[in-house]
Amino acid sequence: MQTLYDTNAPKKPTNLSLNSDLLKKTKLLNINLSATLEQALRTKLAEKEAESWASNNKMAIKAYNNFVEKNGLFGDEYRTF
Repeated sequence: MQTLYDTNAPKKPTNLSLNSDLLKKTKLLNINLSATLEQALRTKLAEKEAESWASNNKMAIKAYNNFVEKNGLFGDEYRTF
Protein backbone atom coordinates (compact mmCIF):
# COMPACT_ATOMS: atom_id res chain seq x y z
CA MET A 1 0.00 0.00 0.00
CA GLN A 2 1.32 3.41 -0.91
CA THR A 3 1.92 5.78 1.98
CA LEU A 4 0.46 9.27 2.01
CA TYR A 5 3.82 10.94 2.61
CA ASP A 6 7.43 10.22 3.53
CA THR A 7 7.28 9.51 7.25
CA ASN A 8 11.09 9.60 7.42
CA ALA A 9 11.41 13.13 6.01
CA PRO A 10 13.14 15.54 8.38
CA LYS A 11 11.10 17.89 10.56
CA LYS A 12 10.91 21.50 9.40
CA PRO A 13 10.28 24.44 11.73
CA THR A 14 7.12 26.31 10.76
CA ASN A 15 5.50 29.53 11.91
CA LEU A 16 1.76 29.40 12.54
CA SER A 17 -0.85 31.87 13.65
CA LEU A 18 -3.25 30.42 16.21
CA ASN A 19 -6.04 31.73 18.36
CA SER A 20 -4.26 32.90 21.51
CA ASP A 21 -6.85 31.47 23.91
CA LEU A 22 -6.78 28.12 22.16
CA LEU A 23 -2.99 28.07 22.34
CA LYS A 24 -2.98 29.02 26.03
CA LYS A 25 -5.48 26.32 26.96
CA THR A 26 -3.67 23.61 25.02
CA LYS A 27 -0.37 24.55 26.66
CA LEU A 28 -2.02 24.37 30.10
CA LEU A 29 -3.08 20.81 29.28
CA ASN A 30 0.41 19.93 27.98
CA ILE A 31 -0.94 19.07 24.53
CA ASN A 32 1.88 18.51 22.06
CA LEU A 33 1.10 20.99 19.29
CA SER A 34 3.41 19.43 16.71
CA ALA A 35 2.05 15.92 17.19
CA THR A 36 -1.55 17.16 17.22
CA LEU A 37 -1.09 19.18 14.04
CA GLU A 38 0.69 16.29 12.30
CA GLN A 39 -2.20 13.96 13.16
CA ALA A 40 -4.78 16.51 11.93
CA LEU A 41 -2.84 17.00 8.68
CA ARG A 42 -2.52 13.22 8.16
CA THR A 43 -6.28 12.88 8.58
CA LYS A 44 -7.01 15.75 6.19
CA LEU A 45 -4.51 14.44 3.63
CA ALA A 46 -6.09 10.96 3.77
CA GLU A 47 -9.56 12.49 3.26
CA LYS A 48 -8.39 14.51 0.26
CA GLU A 49 -6.60 11.50 -1.25
CA ALA A 50 -9.75 9.38 -0.85
CA GLU A 51 -11.87 12.08 -2.49
CA SER A 52 -9.40 12.34 -5.35
CA TRP A 53 -9.32 8.55 -5.81
CA ALA A 54 -13.13 8.34 -5.87
CA SER A 55 -13.31 11.19 -8.38
CA ASN A 56 -10.63 9.67 -10.63
CA ASN A 57 -12.35 6.27 -10.55
CA LYS A 58 -15.96 7.45 -10.71
CA MET A 59 -16.62 6.00 -14.16
CA ALA A 60 -15.11 2.61 -13.32
CA ILE A 61 -17.10 2.42 -10.09
CA LYS A 62 -20.28 3.30 -11.95
CA ALA A 63 -19.58 0.68 -14.63
CA TYR A 64 -18.90 -1.97 -11.98
CA ASN A 65 -22.08 -1.09 -10.06
CA ASN A 66 -24.09 -1.28 -13.30
CA PHE A 67 -22.55 -4.67 -14.08
CA VAL A 68 -23.38 -6.01 -10.60
CA GLU A 69 -26.92 -4.63 -10.81
CA LYS A 70 -27.44 -6.39 -14.15
CA ASN A 71 -25.52 -9.63 -13.51
CA GLY A 72 -25.21 -9.96 -9.74
CA LEU A 73 -22.03 -10.73 -7.88
CA PHE A 74 -19.72 -13.58 -8.81
CA GLY A 75 -20.51 -16.52 -6.58
CA ASP A 76 -23.91 -15.18 -5.43
CA GLU A 77 -25.44 -18.63 -5.90
CA TYR A 78 -23.00 -20.06 -3.36
CA ARG A 79 -23.48 -17.49 -0.61
CA THR A 80 -25.24 -18.60 2.54
CA PHE A 81 -25.80 -15.15 4.02
